[in-house]
Amino acid sequence: MIDSGAMIPKHEDAPKRRDVEKPSFKSECFINRELSWLEFNARVLEEAQDPTTPLLERVKFLSIFSSNLDEFFMVRVAGLREEAFGEGAAQDINADDMKALVQLDAIAQRTKQLVAEQYRCLNDFVLPELQQEGVHLLPLDEVGDSKELDKYFRETVFPILTPMAIDPSHPRPRYHNRALYLAARLRRRTGRGPKQLFAVVHIPQVLPRLVPLSGSEKTRFVLLEDLVASRLPELFGGYDVKKSAAFRITRDSDLDLLEQESDDMLRTIESRLKLQHRADAVRLEIAADADASLIETIIRQERLRGVAELPDEDEQSDAGYDEVYRVPGPLDLTALLPLSRLSGMEHLRDRPFTAQTPRGLRRIGETLFEAIARRDVLLHHPYDSFSPVEEFVTSAAIDPQVLAIKQTLYRTSTNRNSPIMSALMRAAEEGKHVTAMVELKARFDEEANVGWARQLEQAGVHVVYGFMDLKTHCKMCLVVRREGEVVRRYVHLGTGNYNPTTARLYTDLGIFTADEQIADDVSVLFNLLTGYSQGHELKKLVAAPDDLHKRTVELIEEQTARAQDGKSSRIFAKLNSLVDRRVIEALYEASQAGVPIDLVVRGICCLRPGLKGISETIRVRSIVDRFLEHSRIFVFGEGDNTQVFFSSADWMPRNFYRRVEVMFPVESAVLKKRVLTELVPIFLKDDARARIMRPDGQYQRVRPAKDETLHRCQEDLLELHAAEAASKAAIPGDGVGDDAVTGSSHPPA
Repeated sequence: MIDSGAMIPKHEDAPKRRDVEKPSFKSECFINRELSWLEFNARVLEEAQDPTTPLLERVKFLSIFSSNLDEFFMVRVAGLREEAFGEGAAQDINADDMKALVQLDAIAQRTKQLVAEQYRCLNDFVLPELQQEGVHLLPLDEVGDSKELDKYFRETVFPILTPMAIDPSHPRPRYHNRALYLAARLRRRTGRGPKQLFAVVHIPQVLPRLVPLSGSEKTRFVLLEDLVASRLPELFGGYDVKKSAAFRITRDSDLDLLEQESDDMLRTIESRLKLQHRADAVRLEIAADADASLIETIIRQERLRGVAELPDEDEQSDAGYDEVYRVPGPLDLTALLPLSRLSGMEHLRDRPFTAQTPRGLRRIGETLFEAIARRDVLLHHPYDSFSPVEEFVTSAAIDPQVLAIKQTLYRTSTNRNSPIMSALMRAAEEGKHVTAMVELKARFDEEANVGWARQLEQAGVHVVYGFMDLKTHCKMCLVVRREGEVVRRYVHLGTGNYNPTTARLYTDLGIFTADEQIADDVSVLFNLLTGYSQGHELKKLVAAPDDLHKRTVELIEEQTARAQDGKSSRIFAKLNSLVDRRVIEALYEASQAGVPIDLVVRGICCLRPGLKGISETIRVRSIVDRFLEHSRIFVFGEGDNTQVFFSSADWMPRNFYRRVEVMFPVESAVLKKRVLTELVPIFLKDDARARIMRPDGQYQRVRPAKDETLHRCQEDLLELHAAEAASKAAIPGDGVGDDAVTGSSHPPA
């Protein structure tokens, strides 16, 4: 149970007030961004390695680890590679001053350690435990002769495959980014053609990697690439297959549009997407037992850096920067994700949950707009249902009193039946003024967003794409509604995307409000995005790239000044990444002044906590659990002076300077109390999934004292929301219960 009267826990060992001069912090006080990210992915891997994690969830985390690593190489490693070899501009300057080539070498060594751990987890623990549960991923030689597989290959696989010999008359294909191939060394036995050949076969991405086998057991599978490899003699008739191996190329996939000249961003994005498969290779993954000659051929083709011979373990540190990753198992473990969704195995998953109706929206007979007009409403996904956010747009689309809808769309749903997208199109078709700010540069969602932009335009929605040099990352929706003789505006602001799928997988926060000043600010920001309208001072919101960095540093410095004056002070920040040097320096200065600082940073953290004389009052923890911790909460001060904000932005240079972001205040006394007495303490109590960061940048599990009850914040929040919903039965029209929980922020409409 959460003590509703408890405020944010205090540091017992916070030093007394002392005046400090503004210091200059050396590079040793900062952690390298890329290595910090790798340690985050190591924490993801730990969830797969943890025997207390349900078995199919362990499979899921192995898949997430691989997916994360792909994105890291396609963007961060690709950028460092361009910088190191003189082909591109420098990345954000790391406060630790590590050179690009040194970073690449360190990344390669650490990544190879992590990949080895990943496959040890898969081969030694996860696959054997799956077998005990009746789930088998079988080598083909254990299946033996199978008419079933023969038929599947002949009727389904063979017609799709294209065997490709590579010689002077057959130029090599451009290997697609992250696609799976078989490489083979062939020797002619009969017929025409060169005596020896290097050849490849593209494993079809339109077919599932896991090929099911019928039988009495629950589930048995073979890998598609194993099936194709066993049929290579049929594909290359007249040749003997001397050696073969599966491989996979990762390419630079960062869409850099800053230098592009174009009068049509949509066409520019579409053309750049087509070029991604031609971009430079940044990584080769290949079967660990692959022949050295196969590896050397692919390295030469792709101009990669690496050695074909696997160095001895004691020579690994001297191997230099190597872009070849030898994998002792199936390549690309995202292919195993379907196993985590197998039916009839609920006992091997996290327990299911029911998302609740948010507090403040439970009064029977009250419309959503009536509820928001009466008071601000806080939404905490996935504990609270995402349905009210969808209803906000869908009800506005059919409400005859609604005049206009304006919405930002960053990562949209890939579902063709998206309620929000359908509602925007319907609203436009019914004559409402509908504006959608679609961010075409949302990384790895560019193709989906281009498709939605086309559909929205065809339906009559006014579609804009923001700025060439800035991503629009803020999450805003504005509904303009006529109510009698007045026009009223309703606003949703959030930390996460308008995507119902991720709303069940990510933790995010949002607010519904009819506050006039916030509505004014949202209108100003939409006018900026659609028409470059400037010169308007925001009243309550804080936006990037203009003011967010400055205001963030000011809020930290206000707490520093309070501590120096002997007044109570406090900083709590929950975010995904902490990278910006000036913000870190401001936090160090606050710590030196004695400000107690708690940071919950899921991913990258370049700050070192607990450094003597620099960051002794700072504690950093990371929580990796069932849901992706995506919400951003900032608390400055204590008691009556406390300021609480939610934000779409992390404390990173890209968020401060290269994105349109919004930090918005939580002003309702009741909602603020919920944040301070419910959310913040529950994150700081977690001793089941939380890890504490040490000064050296390593993380260690939080362990409770002997016989103490474990606190797992996500499970505690699920139970808290379910219990609270069950105890608050709405009573029609009495005005009791719901308001007692959420308070009233606005006069009734």
